[in-house]
Amino acid sequence: SLPAKLINGGIAGLIGVTCVFPIDLAKTRLQNQQNGQRMYTSMSDCLIKTIRSEGYFGMYRGAAVNLTLVTPEKAIKLAANDFFRHHLSKDGKKLTLLREMLAGCGAGTCQVIVTTPMEMLKIQLQDAGRIAAQKKLMAAQAQLSPSSAAGAAEPAVETRTTATQITRELLRSKGIAGLYKGLGATLLRDVPFSIVYFPLFANLNKLGQKDPNVKAPFYVSFLSGCVAGSTAAVAVNPCDVIKTRLQSLQRGVNEDTYSGILDCTKKIWQKEGPMAFLKGAYCRALVIAPLFGIAQVVYFIGIAEFLLDMLPKHRD
Repeated sequence: SLPAKLINGGIAGLIGVTCVFPIDLAKTRLQNQQNGQRMYTSMSDCLIKTIRSEGYFGMYRGAAVNLTLVTPEKAIKLAANDFFRHHLSKDGKKLTLLREMLAGCGAGTCQVIVTTPMEMLKIQLQDAGRIAAQKKLMAAQAQLSPSSAAGAAEPAVETRTTATQITRELLRSKGIAGLYKGLGATLLRDVPFSIVYFPLFANLNKLGQKDPNVKAPFYVSFLSGCVAGSTAAVAVNPCDVIKTRLQSLQRGVNEDTYSGILDCTKKIWQKEGPMAFLKGAYCRALVIAPLFGIAQVVYFIGIAEFLLDMLPKHRD
């Protein structure tokens, strides 16, 4: 049933995001730093420096907005894919690869309604620590230089903003369109991701089914979700880099600003080289693999069906 699908998708998203959010934070910071003042050399370096400067919970900056919106986002994505697969199938026959890809395309298109504002807010909160650390480092270097004044001012203390404050400011200054900055880039990432992910998962999962009418074992669904998720994540990583750059409202010292997808692509290619489009690819694979593995296990086990079946018994 649709309620069960939505509950399953929501539970899957909450569990998955909680497990992998620190890696996602590292991905955002690595993707956003340009060839100016580099703060981090790798995922582990980013996480270690984040803990040292911001504490353990610094790794979860932006987690609240992600946990709040990931439930409808994952619910829409998984339920939409099932909806399109059902309506594209003819008389219950096996879907062709093209129809599976079309179903994934429909799911990816539907999810951006929630994904775009969620990613927009999350990126501002995740990247705030990097920009603050960069400014402190630049101020410290200026104080130590021989030409600096003897009574140089202390570096400013970072003022932490919340997702609610950012949302209010964007709505006040730009209206609802402010929350949907980078919509085109989000579509450019999520539609191809779903086109690759859902058919690949479905076919890998079928390999573990002894009978077409019996669900595959949970470990098969988990491994299928991991493999399909990491493959799709790496395939669309260039689009994710562009999306992250376009959605960042604050820039570090000497970092470029972009007017659109083409301008962003051109500047990254010219100033940072083609390998810059793979920034954070392994982080993204590490995020997406367990996230979708857990999501598919929860979704296919059907936790929601169990909960919904228990409700009448509980009332009795």
